[in-house]
Amino acid sequence: MVSLLQSLQKTIIAGIILAIILFGIMIMLSGGWYLDTYFWSAFFRYLHVLSGIMWIGLLWYFNFVQIPNMPNIPDDQKPAIGKVIAPAALFWFRWAALATIITGLIVAYLNGYIHHAMTLGLMGGDPRSITIGIGMWLGIIMAYNVWMVIWPNQKKALGIIDASKEEKAKSAKTAMLFSRTNTLLSIPMLLSMVTAQNLY
Repeated sequence: MVSLLQSLQKTIIAGIILAIILFGIMIMLSGGWYLDTYFWSAFFRYLHVLSGIMWIGLLWYFNFVQIPNMPNIPDDQKPAIGKVIAPAALFWFRWAALATIITGLIVAYLNGYIHHAMTLGLMGGDPRSITIGIGMWLGIIMAYNVWMVIWPNQKKALGIIDASKEEKAKSAKTAMLFSRTNTLLSIPMLLSMVTAQNLY
C-alpha cells in the first residue's frame, strides 16, 4: 500500500480501478444501464466535475497559497517556484480549464439545454437552464482569461519566453490581476452551477 501511494501514477490508476469497480456495483444495483443519453450525460458530468476540481483547485492554490506567500520566500528559493512548481501547476491549470469547458458543453448538449443556456433564456428556457447558462458564460470567460491572458503573461513572467525585466514585471502583474478576476468570478460561477441543479 505504501509503494502504491508513493507513486502518483499508481495512485491515479488505483483510483480509476476503484471507480470502475464502484461503477460496476452501481450498474448491478440499478438492474443495468444502457449506453444511452443518460449514461453519457453521467459520464461526461463526472469528467466535468473532475476537471473542474483540478481547475478551480489550482486557481485557488495560486490565489490563496502561492501569490500571498511569495513575498515570504527567500530570494534564493524563489527560482524553485518559478522554474519548477509554477510551470507544472500552470500546465494542469490551463488544460483542466479547457477540459472543464468542453465537458460542460457536452453535458449541456446531451441534456438538451445548451441552446437555452447559451442564450440565457432569450430564445425561451426555464430558470434552470438560464441559471446554469450564467455559470457557463462565467466559466467560458474564465477559461478565456486562462488561455488568452494569464498563460501568455505567465510565460513572460516565468522566463519561458524571452522578455525584458520590465515586461516580466508587467506580465506578472497582469497575470495576477486576471487570476484574481477569475477567483472573483469562480464564486458566482460555482453558485450558478450548484443552484441550477435544484431548480425546476
